[in-house]
Amino acid sequence: MRNLMTVKGRSFIAFTLMFFAASINSSWAATNALGLPDFTELVKKHSTAVVNISTSQKVKRDVRPQRPHGIPPGAPFDDFLKRFFGDRDKEGDGMPDLFDAKSLGSGFIISDDGYVLTNNHVIKEADEIIVRLSDRREFVAEVIGMDKRSDVALLKINADDLPVVKIGESNALMVGEWVLAIGSPFGFDHTVTAGIVSAKGRSLPNENYVPFIQTDVAINPGNSGGPLFNLDGEVVGINSQIYSRTGGFMGLSFAIPMDVAMNVVDQLKDTGHVTRGWFGILIQDVTRELAESFEMEKPIGALVAKVLPESPAEAAGIKVGDVIVAFNGKEVVSSSALPPMVGSTRVGEKIETKIIREGKSITINVKIGELPLEDDLKVSATEEADKTVEIERLALVVSELADEQKEILEEGKSGVYIDSVGRGAAGRAGIRKGDIIVMLDNKNIDDVNGFKEIVEGLKAGRSVPVLVQRRSGPVFLALKISDEE
Repeated sequence: MRNLMTVKGRSFIAFTLMFFAASINSSWAATNALGLPDFTELVKKHSTAVVNISTSQKVKRDVRPQRPHGIPPGAPFDDFLKRFFGDRDKEGDGMPDLFDAKSLGSGFIISDDGYVLTNNHVIKEADEIIVRLSDRREFVAEVIGMDKRSDVALLKINADDLPVVKIGESNALMVGEWVLAIGSPFGFDHTVTAGIVSAKGRSLPNENYVPFIQTDVAINPGNSGGPLFNLDGEVVGINSQIYSRTGGFMGLSFAIPMDVAMNVVDQLKDTGHVTRGWFGILIQDVTRELAESFEMEKPIGALVAKVLPESPAEAAGIKVGDVIVAFNGKEVVSSSALPPMVGSTRVGEKIETKIIREGKSITINVKIGELPLEDDLKVSATEEADKTVEIERLALVVSELADEQKEILEEGKSGVYIDSVGRGAAGRAGIRKGDIIVMLDNKNIDDVNGFKEIVEGLKAGRSVPVLVQRRSGPVFLALKISDEE
């Protein structure tokens, strides 16, 4: 019986191994059938044009730890404290005022005479930039130009006959396409990672003029400025940012499209700076509620929350409350899609712009201006006024604007200040204390009495737009009064 069980056991093991081997072969065949890429030739051929970039910068610091609080000079153990913490009242204590701050990044060579492309944030404020090639040669780089808005920097090293990358067309990229990155994460030179294109045309906070390529390629500190290749060995992007809650890679990486980067390179070579098209408006997304209030079929476009004085938009007749739905024949799906379109337009060119105004479609020609060097549109905080009036229908307490509050509004504009918000239509709409309501149901607000009249005339159950001015700027909200209010 024991021998029979042994034979049966051995047969079972043999069968299991054969099944496992067959499964492996089947999986291998399935993998080959899927056509998964082999990156070895691509890396062998193009990695020599990828460089490591290290920078150093003199930074001031006070290197001494702080003396414990509450122990005055002359107290017991004061001599010991002076030796350990230093005497801050004396100069020339021998401690250095400056130290060398170092950082690492990546880059790639775009011409055989030494032009190197990287990120602006990799080399900004650096006192010295060292470019190390794949053959271990090192060169001190000269900065040809930097562009903060696109995060692109162009360097030059004194060398010839260098290996170069082939520039591809990022517009031709498709979502789901394989891509590969080469860089120096954490200083590990020529590290290769691969993934796919997750999305195109992504807009990131404070990066309005770059339609980023989103990938799931593993990118970490040190990869910044390195190339993103397609399977043809062409560089289609510059790895620039990651989304992370930990500081490490979490599956969301963003690259600057090469179409954008090379436009910046051409301008930096020619003039040393970059010019961009400018509309002169502040915009926001159209929500479902706002689309209803503007009598739109679906929530698309860029809602104009503010028109800057003496801007191209003002000259063309664009108004607050307009919704831009097409620019130069291209649909504007969301507000984030508009800035890259405008920014890439030549200054002085007249562009056909389609807008929705009070439920009607209008086409306006806008002559594009040049984006100012400083585009800080933040407004200062407001102070409360003394006189207050309760608006029961909206569960609001409002007051006339004080002189300080009027100063943050555009010339000729007025409104009412929100002192408090209760549980009601205004609170549901997102109105909050400190807001200034400047427009309601497409009607300008002159004072508290005018505001009360407009509120009384609102129909219950219908969404209406309300424009409020905040510290961060103007914003539209959708207000709907219920039948009980």
